[in-house]
Amino acid sequence: MSRGIIIAGNESNLLSAIETETARRVEQYTLAAIPNRFIGIDAKPSSAASLARIPLDWNPGSPITARTLILAAENRLGCVDEAILVCDPPRTNRSINDINLADVEILVHDHIKGWFFLAKELAVFFKTKGEGTLALVYPETGGNDDLLGATALAAFRSFTRNLLSAVGSEPYLTLGFAGGESGDEAGFAAFISKQLEERNPKAGGKLHKYGKASFFK
Repeated sequence: MSRGIIIAGNESNLLSAIETETARRVEQYTLAAIPNRFIGIDAKPSSAASLARIPLDWNPGSPITARTLILAAENRLGCVDEAILVCDPPRTNRSINDINLADVEILVHDHIKGWFFLAKELAVFFKTKGEGTLALVYPETGGNDDLLGATALAAFRSFTRNLLSAVGSEPYLTLGFAGGESGDEAGFAAFISKQLEERNPKAGGKLHKYGKASFFK
């Protein structure tokens, strides 16, 4: 039976790689992309050109939009069994003195609050359904010298670890994925896809780190 999959994330090479892998697994999936709205920074939209993609609108800073996003995905796909949240924030390469105050608002609105709202709604949805998989994905390295990107990534990393540590007897799986150097997004995405396909209950609550030998573990 085909699985209904939601992908939500920053427009990036990592998101594109995960889209490509997902298109190999299912006939259709939904995508909610976070555009790069930082002042003066060119957007880099997802390059994955997939006929399987069903784009959905998402205002990350709105808890109501998070709820309607899940309902829209369910209506379009018939079911929602899996959600993949991808945090690979854009880089601005600015110092604190060069950051526009509007960028700080965008950082909190798009790249911090949005994940809290969406993950909470997905947790409620999967708990009510009695099954499902929530996967949280982020690069282990990169952006450490970029103030806005590093802040967004640090918040998501902390958020992921907290969710994983809180996993108890919930009827759905929560998985974390970290790793993948720049240029190896396809390998990282293949590693994630392999773990999701296995749907091993014992993998719930764990942070799976991708490295040179990880794919064969």
